[in-house]
Amino acid sequence: MNIFKISWKNLLFRPMNLTLSLLLFALGIGLASLLLQMDKQFGEKFESNLAGIDLVIGAKGSPLQLILCNLFHVDLPTGNVTLEEARPFLNPRHPLISQAIPLSLGDTYRKYRIVGTLHGYVDLFGATLAEGQLWREPMEVTLGAEVASDLGLAVGDRFHSSHGFVLDENLVHGDSDAFRVTGILAPSSTVLDQLILTSTQSVWAVHAHGEEFTSEIQDSSALAVGQALPPDVDPMLRKLITSPGEEEITSLLITFRNRNFQTLNLLRTINEQTGMMAASPPYQINRLYSMMGVGAEGLRALAYLIICVSAVSIFISLYSSLKDRKYELALMRVMGASKSYLLIMIIVEGVFIALLGCLAGLILGHGGMELLSGFLQDAYQYRFTGLLFLPQEWILVVGSILIGLLASLIPSLQASHTDISRTLAEG
Repeated sequence: MNIFKISWKNLLFRPMNLTLSLLLFALGIGLASLLLQMDKQFGEKFESNLAGIDLVIGAKGSPLQLILCNLFHVDLPTGNVTLEEARPFLNPRHPLISQAIPLSLGDTYRKYRIVGTLHGYVDLFGATLAEGQLWREPMEVTLGAEVASDLGLAVGDRFHSSHGFVLDENLVHGDSDAFRVTGILAPSSTVLDQLILTSTQSVWAVHAHGEEFTSEIQDSSALAVGQALPPDVDPMLRKLITSPGEEEITSLLITFRNRNFQTLNLLRTINEQTGMMAASPPYQINRLYSMMGVGAEGLRALAYLIICVSAVSIFISLYSSLKDRKYELALMRVMGASKSYLLIMIIVEGVFIALLGCLAGLILGHGGMELLSGFLQDAYQYRFTGLLFLPQEWILVVGSILIGLLASLIPSLQASHTDISRTLAEG
């Protein structure tokens, strides 16, 4: 007698009990799988986009908003700061700062953000060009891989940007020059895939409202800083630093030369003694995790509770079925089935239910993630997928087998100790 075939037919003989047990188990496993995938993919997105940044400086407001907007591009800017305020931190000879990358935000093209910055921003993420070249002159742009693929843009194409972060034809900068695509970045699995990069001067020019934009030196402080710059400084950085002080940028991404008590005090000094705000990416991300963690832990606890309830359901299903199968089990013993055979048969039934529920749950979890990926991509501009199987999910598979074993242990022992003569006599 094939024990697996018999166990399977026994389960099919009670379809309602089987369906209930599978449904409960699948819901628990599916929710646990979905949480694992979301935690993994969100974590990867956050970690890959920190890019070694030690400090973000911008307009006063929410520190978390400052980080989310300027590192992950999933929130609105806290405002702008003048170049005059930011210029001391852009100086390549700053004793504490190794690199300062300016960002200028505010415009989009068909939902993708346009970022005015320097070539060093690309280097932060280790990105490379797939074709063309990086922007050099005003109104030239380099596209992230996802932008080019989604919008069907190629090198040489032109487009007009829109003001703000919403799709509205009335906000298109039709009176400014069109942007021209000069290059496309290779996929990097970072935020760069979702951005349109250009020079800071391009952003300023678009917002000149049709007036001719000039970056000639107009104040003595810009002239003084420009004369103090080393001769080998990046020409784009030199041009930015020596621009008029009333021009604005959104933020500065700061990397320290060394981490010491002076750099630790820099954040507090900026917040207390300037009109700007500084925020630490690791600290703010930990705050975000702690805020999200309450809800995630609650859902995780719910998933484990459902799994426990489903384990009880499997136990009750197998245990109650023995009452209807006593005569059948006694006949099997008479026909030569041993006690161990009956014990294993019931255990196999429990493991079958658990494995089927686990499989259905994994399909449910991955299917749910795939359905959510579109909504998540629209909300966060990152690519998510439900087609990723995580090593941690093997724990769910192994755990399901153990649950099936434990839930069927008592019923299997009871089945193996069936009193043959008494059961047959009672009919």
